[in-house]
Amino acid sequence: MSRIVILGAGISGHTAALHLRRMLGKQHTVTVVSPNADWNWIPSNIWVGVGQMDKRQVTFPLAPIYARKGIEFKQARAVALRPEGDSAGDQGAVDVVSTAPETDGAEERIRYDYLINATGPKLNFPATPGLGPDGGHSVSVCTANHAVDASEALSAVIERLRAGERQRLLIGMGHGTCTCEGAAFEYTFNVDHALREAGVRDLAEVVYITNEASLGDFGVGGMVFRQQGFETTSKTWSESLFRERGVRAILGAHVQRVEDGVAHYEQLDGSEQSIAFDFAMLLPPFRGAGLPVFDAAGEDITDQVNNPGGFMKVDADYAPKSPEDWRADDWPRTYQSVGYRNIFAVGIAFAPPHPISIPRKSPNGTVIAPSPPRTGMPSGVMGRTVAKTIADRIKSGDDSLAHTASMASMGAACVASTGPGLRSGTAAAMTMFPIVPDYEQYPRTGGRNIKDTFGEIGLGAHWLKLLLHHLFIYKAKAKPGWYLIPE
Repeated sequence: MSRIVILGAGISGHTAALHLRRMLGKQHTVTVVSPNADWNWIPSNIWVGVGQMDKRQVTFPLAPIYARKGIEFKQARAVALRPEGDSAGDQGAVDVVSTAPETDGAEERIRYDYLINATGPKLNFPATPGLGPDGGHSVSVCTANHAVDASEALSAVIERLRAGERQRLLIGMGHGTCTCEGAAFEYTFNVDHALREAGVRDLAEVVYITNEASLGDFGVGGMVFRQQGFETTSKTWSESLFRERGVRAILGAHVQRVEDGVAHYEQLDGSEQSIAFDFAMLLPPFRGAGLPVFDAAGEDITDQVNNPGGFMKVDADYAPKSPEDWRADDWPRTYQSVGYRNIFAVGIAFAPPHPISIPRKSPNGTVIAPSPPRTGMPSGVMGRTVAKTIADRIKSGDDSLAHTASMASMGAACVASTGPGLRSGTAAAMTMFPIVPDYEQYPRTGGRNIKDTFGEIGLGAHWLKLLLHHLFIYKAKAKPGWYLIPE
């Protein structure tokens, strides 16, 4: 019998758990540890944040799904990892503290044969003073509850606009090292659509603030793609959309602090600016879960397992390199932890070897550059790939077996809604292959295969976005045939 423990029940962890349970016999146990009772389809939080969807449409309880599938669920937070065991035994273990309301923070040590770290991001609002919904001066769409609060704040702004008061809405990145630029981009244009639907767009100024050096970077260095038979770039494509919708962009910005109604920021040229706002939705930077790691003697070995940002080191090339020396092969393929063949890290939890976008600093030494995105579709593929590796190792007894899924040989699709109406809505649909550019294989087209990298804007893409919403929630609920729906 083998015991598999999965830390986290987001896209990576939940996907891995469902596939492991499907691939392994009942004599093997699959345990999911998550501090959250509910699963959240985070991409649709954007629609919750503009009042077009209810929180219940993007979340559901995990416990009934896991009970039906024969997966053990512990609503708890991992607080320490012991990959070499402890004085009571040499089997790996993880310490958890219950977050279920009725347990009063009970502690438990769970032993495992295989462990998947899918802990996701720690929302690092404190990195920017005054940022965030909890004691700060901005809203967020990072969680379903955050999105509900953002919707209420936006509704209040619309009411003031209807009363004839001009309003400035500031949307974007709340720190120079943020990722998920695509989410801020999408929310910007959903807000623009909501203001138009309410008939108050002429009184509103919508400002997009980002750490991207140019529009269309999205933390992946931008894209070259074909559109209606012509080659174009995501920069040109995005700039056109911003002009068309009357959205002003502040580029290459690091938000230094947020005060009541004012954001202070530094730009790549070293200048320091301030902008007043009536509404601000600013995303935080991410940290890893920062799970402390101890050896069998109880000595702290965290720095051997995790990088300084709290992300787990895996089979990547972490040797310091200048951007001109970056290679597609630098990126991990198996997601196996450094030094431990039975531990894996997927999704946001793994430490990337370097950014994808070219890192930049202001003359003051401030890093203003997007961190590499690792969410959504890639996270699901990683979760499934690691699940296959573990299942095959258990069945064969060969711990050298490994399935692979490098972001440098993996494609991704992103559909960013720019308005939710079934007849009037639109969306920007983008695909890229590979996610991490391979400049040796595709030197002329920005490191990507132009045949598989494209962008389109239209109503059809919006219908696709809606279809994906329902398909992925169906899949996450493990309904009949769920595994036939691709990650």
